[in-house]
Amino acid sequence: MPDFFLARQPVYDTEMNTFGYELLYRAADETRAPAELGEQATYELLNHALNEVGFDTLVGNAYALVNIPESILHDNSALPFSGNQIILEILEDVSPSERVIQSLVNLRQQGYTIALDDFVFQDNLVELIRLAHIIKIDVLAHDEQGLKTQISELKRFGVKLLAEKVETQEQYEYCKSLGFDYYQGYFFCRPKLIQGKRLPSNQLAALKLLSRTSDPDICMDELTSLISLDASLTARLLRYTNSAFFALPKKIDSLRHAVTYLGVKLIRQWASVLVMSGIDDKPHELLVTALIRARMCETLAEQLKLDNKERFFMIGLLSVLDALLDQPMDELLSQMPLSDDITQALSQYQGDGGRLLNHVIQYQKGEWQQIDAICNGHICISPNEASSKYLQALQWARDVNAAL
Repeated sequence: MPDFFLARQPVYDTEMNTFGYELLYRAADETRAPAELGEQATYELLNHALNEVGFDTLVGNAYALVNIPESILHDNSALPFSGNQIILEILEDVSPSERVIQSLVNLRQQGYTIALDDFVFQDNLVELIRLAHIIKIDVLAHDEQGLKTQISELKRFGVKLLAEKVETQEQYEYCKSLGFDYYQGYFFCRPKLIQGKRLPSNQLAALKLLSRTSDPDICMDELTSLISLDASLTARLLRYTNSAFFALPKKIDSLRHAVTYLGVKLIRQWASVLVMSGIDDKPHELLVTALIRARMCETLAEQLKLDNKERFFMIGLLSVLDALLDQPMDELLSQMPLSDDITQALSQYQGDGGRLLNHVIQYQKGEWQQIDAICNGHICISPNEASSKYLQALQWARDVNAAL
């Protein structure tokens, strides 16, 4: 079992492709945040990311953004990674002393990308700006005029600008209009609400299909017939079931064969995943988020011995549906004849499903102070155990994503 909490927060480019992930860390026995632990937290994060979890699992081919306190800047041996995939975030309390400047020059020469975290422009910080590749600006720390002033000052230096703590679609669009290059925050998990908007016919069809595939009481004949009505879904489902992810001993050559071989429950889950993955105009990371939530909810429910663990998978998967379709969750749920426990979990975080979903979301966001043990009677899962489930869900979602 790990003795640490380790999560990640995605960073996007202007095309909403995943540019990298900021790694969020806290030791399981610490009540202080990583920023307060400084050097110790960074050493432990790098060690766990490299040796225990696996860098490939955490970020794949993307960049990893890691907070680096001043003490580590001067000790290059503390950085076990090659510089081609890691972005060093220099904290806002680092001053441009001669030693700091020389250390940054050395790190740049070794191939590291330098980012200045929580940056506010000041004339005495120009030397730091000239050595930086990326500057991160907390959009919540400035009003609109203040943000414009920051952008105007920094654009002169030709650095890339990253807007962090972007929590709504409106904030994202405003930052994009100002010319930011990268975006970080949970805006993609929230819908872009437009009054009076109706779902396009293809999204409405997807919603209806999700409604049926989410029904735990659907029989094999109905499920087979329902999927068969969508030729694209049928082809993708057969291709997926024959992928290396399942590693089946013989080829599945028909939909009925797939349902018979893998079972209604499993085909029902994967049909829902494929329906959601086929919805356009949303960052792919949104589906990855849904997969991580689905898997972690399912495995937590299994360990807690809650009945019908498959419904917890569906709760996690559907938790991003409002962001995917840009509609309030309540409105979408009113069009889906889901069971009451799933509806209450998604709309109000109530019941066992709601508790698990909220727990998983807190973990994904790195809200360590809010994460407590979660119990079902005498069976409890500690935050430390939940860390294992999260890391397993990360790897599983990565494997699924590759197969898709």
